[in-house]
Amino acid sequence: MNREAQGRKGLVFSIQRYSTEDGPGIRTTVFMKGCPLRCLWCHNPEGQEFFPQIAFNDSRCIGCKGCVDACPQGAIKFTEDGSRTDGGKCQNCGKCAEVCPTGARELVGKYMTAEEVFSEVERDTLFYRSSGGGVTVGGGEPTMQPRFLVEFLRKCHEQGIHTALDTSGYAEWKEMEEILKHVDLVLYDIKQIDLVKHAEYTGVSNELILENARRISSKGIPMIIRVPVIPGYTDGEDSVRSILEFACILKSVAKVELLPFHRLGEPKYRKLGRSYAFERAQPPTDVCMQKLKQLVESFGLQAKVMSK
Repeated sequence: MNREAQGRKGLVFSIQRYSTEDGPGIRTTVFMKGCPLRCLWCHNPEGQEFFPQIAFNDSRCIGCKGCVDACPQGAIKFTEDGSRTDGGKCQNCGKCAEVCPTGARELVGKYMTAEEVFSEVERDTLFYRSSGGGVTVGGGEPTMQPRFLVEFLRKCHEQGIHTALDTSGYAEWKEMEEILKHVDLVLYDIKQIDLVKHAEYTGVSNELILENARRISSKGIPMIIRVPVIPGYTDGEDSVRSILEFACILKSVAKVELLPFHRLGEPKYRKLGRSYAFERAQPPTDVCMQKLKQLVESFGLQAKVMSK
């Protein structure tokens, strides 16, 4: 798809209805594909690449070999160990997924217009209004698709739907500022304050992220800081304390959400043919999460421990 067409459409990998953990009330969360960060613990690996991808669930494969015949690149073969895909040949065209009778092969990521996505989220307007909810856009990193995002969020606002942006903040300010005109709440992910550790854990510097947080706060847009609690990486009290000290200078922040590590992303890596770096890691204990919650509250901020 050419750049002009991509500008008119957004690449979406999931639309989750009845969400209660992505902002206030009952919400629909639109997950955009593509992210400039490569967080070691990412639980949405299917949201990282900015193109549709084939995910393969071998437990569903019945060995019909329809995918072999359908693949125009000849990338799929069957061995004694089952179906195997040559990543060098596969172009993620989705032909194999189209003929798979069991859904073992799935094309993750779909180009949709703002109108198409809005027609999906608009269905639950009554739930939004009765619960104080709305629509949240996350990812991946949604700000990578600014033209689509502005158009979609504008449509939500025109219909009186509350909007939230779940972002890492890693975006050019010119584009972020335009998006924010149509955003009621920002869910802002901060992984680390330490510059070196942030680059080591995510693959990018946090200078732009922290600067954009200051800019958003200066506009008075309500913000919720979200902190992933990753064993051995971000779960130390010193690490969280440095984030809280930063959060306290952001005048539009009153709440911090602690996101405990979980292993729900593990099968996604397998489906994408990728290794999972945290296969031996365990979620933080309830005691650990309560200590961090108390630490947040000691700074005069509201605290919430999110579901594992």
